[in-house]
Amino acid sequence: MRFAPAAAALSLALAVTSSVGWAGDDAPTPRAAVLIAEGEAALAQGDTQGAIDAYEAALAVDPGHTPIFLRLAEAARADRLQGKAIRYYREALTREPRNLAAIAGEGEALVEKGAIEKARGSLARLESLCGQTCAETQQLNARIAAGPPARVQTAEAVLPDAAAPQSN
Repeated sequence: MRFAPAAAALSLALAVTSSVGWAGDDAPTPRAAVLIAEGEAALAQGDTQGAIDAYEAALAVDPGHTPIFLRLAEAARADRLQGKAIRYYREALTREPRNLAAIAGEGEALVEKGAIEKARGSLARLESLCGQTCAETQQLNARIAAGPPARVQTAEAVLPDAAAPQSN
């Protein structure tokens, strides 16, 4: 019983110091920042696999930096891997549920995949968070209005014929 006040003070001190560690700014570690810059340069040059490698290395160095997931998703979309991009956007949203860039990016990847109704769900979520006038909402709305890319539309037109049973 005589250690209870000391234990309470110690647990309070630990709680305060651990919450300070979580409340840090959103800047990546210096090594992760270098790797992110390498990834951005590779992506600008059209080297999507090099960008993905650099971003994954940055994520290994600084797993708590959520914007790395957004960059990984951008690189995956550039490589036409919309499913993988959606997974990265959802990981970012798990960490930061109100991240407008992640919601908009997920919606755009869904449009690119041909899932227009799910993209409209992302649009509704954006509108509820930031309104109809914010840049992310307007960009996603325009992307939905444009529809899926031609390669997705032609694949949808071919699939019903391929799935039909053939007669002997």
